[in-house]
Amino acid sequence: MEVERKQSVVLVPYLLQGHLTPMLQLGSILHSQGFSVIVAHTQYNSPNYSNHPQFIFHSMDDGLKGFGMSFPSAPLRNYLVRMMEEEGDQLACIIYDNVMFFVDDVATQLKLPSIVLRTFSAACMNSMVTIFQQPEKYFPFEDSQLLDPLPELHPLRFKDVPIHVINNTNNDIGSSVATIWNTMQDLENSMLLRLQKHYKVPFFPIGPFSKMVPLASSTNKPPNSVLYVSLGSLVRIDEKELIETAWGLANSEQHVLVGYSTWLCPWLSIEMGTTKQVLAHPAIAGFFTHCDWNSTLESICEEVPMICRPILADQLVNARCPTQIYKVGFELEVMERTVIENIIRKLMLSEEGKDVKKRVVDMKQNIVAGMQIDGTSHTNLKDLVDFISALTSRLPPPTPVVGVIMSSNHTSSKCIRES
Repeated sequence: MEVERKQSVVLVPYLLQGHLTPMLQLGSILHSQGFSVIVAHTQYNSPNYSNHPQFIFHSMDDGLKGFGMSFPSAPLRNYLVRMMEEEGDQLACIIYDNVMFFVDDVATQLKLPSIVLRTFSAACMNSMVTIFQQPEKYFPFEDSQLLDPLPELHPLRFKDVPIHVINNTNNDIGSSVATIWNTMQDLENSMLLRLQKHYKVPFFPIGPFSKMVPLASSTNKPPNSVLYVSLGSLVRIDEKELIETAWGLANSEQHVLVGYSTWLCPWLSIEMGTTKQVLAHPAIAGFFTHCDWNSTLESICEEVPMICRPILADQLVNARCPTQIYKVGFELEVMERTVIENIIRKLMLSEEGKDVKKRVVDMKQNIVAGMQIDGTSHTNLKDLVDFISALTSRLPPPTPVVGVIMSSNHTSSKCIRES
């Protein structure tokens, strides 16, 4: 169906793949709702334009040589000034990854409404906010406390504190008028409610973004017979863990598909499709994962139980969700070949593994229901479209009113409800 073009939105993603992918998925969602989508991105790790012919791309001269977050604001500001002159009131807002917090300053200078995209889970964000409010309750801590529960953050332990994220991510949303989440209200409702009380702006949990474009892959293995192993493209593990993991996989005597990863073969490049494409295949029975939030959502959406091996940042918090809250996976905390072998066999062959599979199938059905007409994600997407359509780029962003989460043009109290 031909969709009438509405206003334009400018997306500013962070350059790491786990951030870039959901931002581009959000762009596809907004484009399907009639918005023109402009992606202003860094030159480093720039997206593949041919995969998104419906977008307008603008590469900024960032001068970045690696995965740093020091990003000069002048190129973005100059580009937006030109855009506002050309687009006028058709330029509705700028949506930026929460790591790119400098974007809010630029948007404020130009009186352009801004919206934050949270690519982390609400559980991770809630842990960060809670720790920031009373850091003396959590830091410093001794090695003897690593397995002790974190106050007010069950089921997290001191060893699960996302230190890398806390050290590198700005929690403040500045003058942004709303927050978009790649999660579901049905999945993280209590966390979202806590965070909305803290930030006091409309929340739009419209995920999982990846379910908007179902994909498939091919293999000749029987259904539910293959363990997919992928620890991402960024993390490198030491030689001892690599050897123990390899022996554990081999000794389990299960079919194993290992995704391309710099920790395994930094010199190797394999085109084997996206994680979602692999997980969607009926041969996949389990997912050995580092538990970034995209992978966690994709695994649940494709009914694939997990072996969780978190390594850094938000992965530590995310891993506690499928293993301790949703109970759709097992956490791997001792990197020794016998332990790895046993946990693979438990997932792939045992009755306990079958129970985990049943729970993840049930979770998937709840997610599907939330994406149907009148489901939570579908309703929140409609609210988001109405919200963005009501924004006017030439006016200053509205000042949030403490205790009231709505604007004159939009009753956003519908976005997060008590259930």
